[in-house]
Formats: sequence, C-alpha cells, structure tokens
Amino acid sequence: MSDSLQKVLDHLRLYDHPLLVFSARENNGVIEILIDLKNSTVAVHTYVFPIHPRDLDHPQFAWHLQRQLYDGLHDYFIEMFIRTPQDRVPRGQMPAERSEGN
Repeated sequence: MSDSLQKVLDHLRLYDHPLLVFSARENNGVIEILIDLKNSTVAVHTYVFPIHPRDLDHPQFAWHLQRQLYDGLHDYFIEMFIRTPQDRVPRGQMPAERSEGN
C-alpha cells in the first residue's frame, strides 16, 4: 500500500455516516475515493472519484479532501434519481400520469 493511499484511508476513517461507507483504492497510480450505500436494498452504483496528486501533497489536504468528499456526496445523490421533471414527458401530461399508463 502506498503512503498516499494510507494517508487517504486514515482521513476517511474520521468520517462516520449512518447511510454511507467510504473507502479508497489505488488504480493505475491514481488514488480513488469510493462511496457506497450501507445495507442497500436497491441496486445503486458505487460513486468513484479521483484525488489529484497536488491535493495529496497540499498543506491543507484534510480540507481539500473534505470539500471533494462533500462535492462527491452531492453528485452521488443526484445520480440516484430515477426520474426528474426534466425527463421527457408528453406535452400536457404530468409525470405521475405517465407512470399510470395514461
């Protein structure tokens, strides 16, 4: 295990969430953060984002990691939407009406 990966894992251990689990891996020399749902009863993807090497070496690493983690959480939850108002809906028909087969 590289020192960079160990550094990220050590910082991720400082985060505890009732719904999510955080982990990290090294993939072709790049450190990636993984976000997964705990005890999910539905199929939801794992969210993965890279940590840039300049952030790993930055004196404010902990803050950079937190910002990226929070940004990743936002993106992860947005990607979980099954349908949004921006989905294509026939004119004059509300999304609930479409799902009822009207």
